[in-house]
Amino acid sequence: MPKSNLRMPAVAGKFYPQEAQELRKQVASFIEEEKDKSNALACILPHAGYMYSGAVAGKTLSCINLKEKIILIGPNHTGYGLPFSIMTGGSWKTPLGQVKIDATLAGHLLEQSAYLKEDEQAHLYEHSLEVELPFLQYLKKDFEFVPIIISSDQLSSLKGLGKEIAGLINRNNLKSSTLLIASSDMTHYESQQEAERKDNEAIEAILELDEDKLMKRITGLNISMCGYAPVITVISAAKALGAKKARLIKYQTSGEVTGDTESVVGYAGVIIE
Repeated sequence: MPKSNLRMPAVAGKFYPQEAQELRKQVASFIEEEKDKSNALACILPHAGYMYSGAVAGKTLSCINLKEKIILIGPNHTGYGLPFSIMTGGSWKTPLGQVKIDATLAGHLLEQSAYLKEDEQAHLYEHSLEVELPFLQYLKKDFEFVPIIISSDQLSSLKGLGKEIAGLINRNNLKSSTLLIASSDMTHYESQQEAERKDNEAIEAILELDEDKLMKRITGLNISMCGYAPVITVISAAKALGAKKARLIKYQTSGEVTGDTESVVGYAGVIIE
C-alpha cells in the first residue's frame, strides 16, 4: 500500500467518543495513575465499547510501562481480507491524533514471515485494534505500532507466527523496546454464570501460558472468545522471548455494567512478564 495512507477511524462515536476532549476524559476515568508498573513483554486487552470494557483495559494498561514499539494483534470481525493481514505503512487516525505504523519493523516482519501478507482490507473497518489506540495515545505520547489482524484457527500457524515475531525481536535486540498486545473479548452473549464458568477455564490456560490447552478448551467447551487466535500468537511469542508468568489484572462482564446478567460478554485484562 502507499506509504502515505491514512487509516480513518471506523468506530469513533460508536465504541468511544468522537470528540477528543470527551474521549480523553473517558480514558482518564479508567486509568489508575498510582499503579506499580511492570516491564511486561505482552498483555491481553478487551476491545468492546468503552462503557463495557474500558475499566478492564484501563486498569491493565495502568500496570505496564508502555514501550516505543507496539505490535498490536487482533481478530477479524468483518470477514474482509486475508487470514494473516499486516499493514506496513501509513498512519492510523483517532480523535486524539495520528499513530504511525512502524514501517521498518512491519516491513521486516512481512519479509521474514511465512504467514503474513500485506493487506489493508482486513483493517479498514475492523474495531479490535482501533479501540486500543486511544488508551495507548493517552498513556504514551510517542510510539509506533504494527497492526496485524488474524482470522486463522490453525494452531500450528498461530504458534508459528508467534515464534517468527519473537525471532525478529530477538535478532534485532528489540525486546526492551517492544510490547506485544493481543486484543480479545471473552465469552459472548451467555448468562453471567455460564460466561464466568467458561472464561475461568480459558483464563486458567492463558495464565499457564499454555496455547495448546487454551485451544483445546476453546473448541471443547465451545467458548466464544473472539480473539483466541491473537492470544495464542502472543503467548507463543512471549514464551520465545522468555516469558515466565502471567497475571490476571481484572475480569468483569457487561452484566456488571448494565445489570443484565441473562446475556453478557466477558472481558479480561492479563499481563505477561
